[in-house]
Amino acid sequence: MSERSRIYLSSPHMSGLEQQYITEAFDTNWIAPLGKNVDMFETEIAQYTGTQGAVALSSGTAAIHLALILLGIGREDIVFCSSLTFVASANPILYEGARPVFIDSEPESWNMSPQALERALKDYVQRGQKPKAVIIVNLYGQSANYTKLKALCDEYDVPIVEDAAESLGATYEEQMSGTIGEFGIFSFNGNKIITTSGGGMLVSNNIAALEKARFYATQARDQARYYQHSEVGYNYRLSNVLAGIGRGQLQILDQRVKQKRAIFEQYQHELAEIQGVSFMPEADYGRATRWLTAMLIHPAMLSVSVTDIIVHLDQFNIESRPVWKPLHLQPLFKEAKYYRHTEEQDVSSELFEHGICLPSDTNMNAESQAFVIEKLKEVLC
Repeated sequence: MSERSRIYLSSPHMSGLEQQYITEAFDTNWIAPLGKNVDMFETEIAQYTGTQGAVALSSGTAAIHLALILLGIGREDIVFCSSLTFVASANPILYEGARPVFIDSEPESWNMSPQALERALKDYVQRGQKPKAVIIVNLYGQSANYTKLKALCDEYDVPIVEDAAESLGATYEEQMSGTIGEFGIFSFNGNKIITTSGGGMLVSNNIAALEKARFYATQARDQARYYQHSEVGYNYRLSNVLAGIGRGQLQILDQRVKQKRAIFEQYQHELAEIQGVSFMPEADYGRATRWLTAMLIHPAMLSVSVTDIIVHLDQFNIESRPVWKPLHLQPLFKEAKYYRHTEEQDVSSELFEHGICLPSDTNMNAESQAFVIEKLKEVLC
């Protein structure tokens, strides 16, 4: 094993600006949930994204869960969801006793396939089981094709929950990622482009719904002198200390996006000419953050597998991983219906089999990335 320090996929990267907000929380004794940092973090995220409001929460998963509650999702309701994503995108569907239906990706963006979504909508509407919502994931920092996807959802009057957990700072045409659906969600988990250690945000232009989200997220306590509760509530609010970290992180978000894109461009420059290697494409309708650089191995041209590459890199203390295992292939969802991109092509399964995420850590210096590229060339060439 090499004695080099581990090169991570995407680790927390502090700017130094966070400490002033953390210190303020300590100095004013606002250590418990809520306080100035929470209020200001919500305001600053809303301003950055151009939404009417935001609610700071304990995780992106909590934000998805509250979005589904606000949309009235209940037992046996149908909710469509991207398949090529982390399980957190779909777990809240199960929390409400609803039934997920998974939608494949398109090759052009790796995000939800409009063709598959259209077939699914037609099928379920004809059955009298119109979905109550569609959760569309913006994968690895790139927005989905909302011109087509939103047109379909609008045609059938189905609201969109935009899972932008991985894409804060990305754009779709003139809009910021996370602002196109009825609700948008962001994650501030430790591996995201900015972090609060753990945390998330729900954004929307529906101020009344966001106020209801705050109510649910603070145990649904009624306005009374005593503790009275008429609805089920949740302990989902972000702490004032962690919100302070987020405020400092948000100030350098654009810098982090620039760094992530530069990391991707260096990989592409060094590796794209190798026969059998390609990268996640960037759609022409917006700017991706390149939260993670995702590379595709074409088996007809290369004798090496994704597993071979991961094992080789790990020998040199370099972290990598396959792209997300599609949810329709997960044992948890073995009974769920799935719609392929076309009847013949299962894009998300192909991407899982042949895709790999490379170290995209903004803590990684040029020398470390050059070392990663050297070790990749050893196994690819």
